[in-house]
Amino acid sequence: MQKNEIEIFYPKSQTAWRKWLEKNYLSKQAVWLVFYNKNSELKSITWSEAVDVALCFGWIDSKKIKIDEETSHQFFSKRKPKSTWSKINKNKVDKLIEQGLMTKAGYESVAIAKQNGSWTILDEVEELIIPADLEAKFIDKPNLKDYFLSLSKSAKKLLLTQLLFAKTTQTRQKRIAEIIEQAEQKLNLKHL
Repeated sequence: MQKNEIEIFYPKSQTAWRKWLEKNYLSKQAVWLVFYNKNSELKSITWSEAVDVALCFGWIDSKKIKIDEETSHQFFSKRKPKSTWSKINKNKVDKLIEQGLMTKAGYESVAIAKQNGSWTILDEVEELIIPADLEAKFIDKPNLKDYFLSLSKSAKKLLLTQLLFAKTTQTRQKRIAEIIEQAEQKLNLKHL
C-alpha cells in the first residue's frame, strides 16, 4: 500500500476516531491520522488518546511522518497476530478493559497475543534483564557491564531487542560481540 492509497483522517476527538473505527475497522486495513502540534491553532487528539482508541479495535500505530511545521501523519493499521506488545500498550489495555471500552476485536487481538507469546516476548527487554549469554561476556570485564548499565534506558532496550530478535545463533553471537567491542571502545551504542 502506498501512502496516497490510504485514507487520511483528521479526528477532532476520540469520539470521532472511535466512530471511524466502528465503521471501518473490518473493511479498511489502515489509515493515516492527522495530528496538529501544540502550537497550532487547529486542535487534534493526542497520540496517546489515538492509541487508546485503536487498541480497543485491535489496531496499532506505527510510523509517523512530519508534513509541515504544524502537522504530522501517524499510520494506524490492524495489528498483525505476531506483533509484539509493549508494556505501555499492555497497561493501556488493562485500563481500557476496566473502563469497558474494549470491543470484541480488541479482546481477540489480546487473546491471540497471549496464545502465541507475542504478549510477553518483550517482558525481559522491558525489565532490562541482561540475557545469560551477554552476562557471561561481562563476567571477566565488569567495567564493560558498568558501561552497558550506564547507557540510557532506550539504548539498552534497543540492544536487548536486537539480541532477542536475532534469527540465528550466529547473528546473536555477532551482535553480542559488537556490544562488547563497542563497550570496549566506549562508543555510543547504536543500531548493530
